[in-house]
Amino acid sequence: MDDMQVNRSFDLMRRRFMNRSSTALIGVATAFSLAACSSSDQGTGKQQGRLSAAGASFPAAIYQRWFQDLAPQGIQVNYQSIGSGAGVRQFTAGTVDFGASDKPMQAEAIAKVSRGVVQVPMTAGAIAVAYHNPGCELKLTREQLAGIFIGTIRDYSALGCKAKAIKVVHRSDGSGTTYNFTKHLSAISPEWGNAVGANKSVQWPTGVGAKGNEGVAAQLTQIDGGIGYVELAYVKGDLKAAAIQNGSGDKVVPTNATANRALGSIDLGPDLIGSNANPMHGYPIVTFTWVLAYANGNGSNIAALKSTFDYMLSEESQAKAPELGYISLPPEVIVQAKAAANTIKE
Repeated sequence: MDDMQVNRSFDLMRRRFMNRSSTALIGVATAFSLAACSSSDQGTGKQQGRLSAAGASFPAAIYQRWFQDLAPQGIQVNYQSIGSGAGVRQFTAGTVDFGASDKPMQAEAIAKVSRGVVQVPMTAGAIAVAYHNPGCELKLTREQLAGIFIGTIRDYSALGCKAKAIKVVHRSDGSGTTYNFTKHLSAISPEWGNAVGANKSVQWPTGVGAKGNEGVAAQLTQIDGGIGYVELAYVKGDLKAAAIQNGSGDKVVPTNATANRALGSIDLGPDLIGSNANPMHGYPIVTFTWVLAYANGNGSNIAALKSTFDYMLSEESQAKAPELGYISLPPEVIVQAKAAANTIKE
């Protein structure tokens, strides 16, 4: 090979090396540019995150609305309405970023969660005794309410309406709504308390089961003479809500005002998990509902979790409660709830 050929070969190798180097430099520059764009997006103040949650069907309608409204801020929350019992199980197993329950976790259940538990009241509502019987206006005494679900009262004629068979629909899944409803029945009826009691799942003396508030409401709509219990937000269309006798003897229908009056009598206590199964004033079957958060071990989700909880407890979000059939949290409860939510750690 002569000197000219050597020079040509050397020049070709040099050009190939320079092309490869330029490509590498372009790749580095592109990566740097993308990183800069990501940093710029973060600089807008928009929080990015994806969270999974599951639990109570009672607050599902308002939670879904809140999470839909939160999405444009960059946080996506996938909430599965599977009932309080299933939600607590998933939360305990650590398969979700947070849970939700209408029955707060007690010490024995909390002890099973190694990361610790913070329970935050997020909204509240009334549990309505919903029925499908056009032309009938139910105003139930304590004895009548318990009798319907025990199965000793089987016809609407015993309740002051035209004769028609009563067909009870209850929850088939573990449910905080069931817990709060049966807790009320236990408070007003020794017979119910002794025979059935209060729990997320009970042995029902009568009726057919359906899953979730959604399922009970759908079943009631299809059954002439059906009666069951659902969160007030699910009383729509052909369904009506019965007036229920409170602790003072007044028969009260569930509304935002009557439920708010009853909720005002509840002392949540230092752990924010208090309740009152039979208030003296207002509509007597009311409950707060709680988000279950991990006290520790939230890792990279911590910012998205705190932003989500802050949004749920914001004045904007709470103001949407009445139009969706829920009760806005009292201001003093919001202060306590925000303080609790802010204790969760990375």
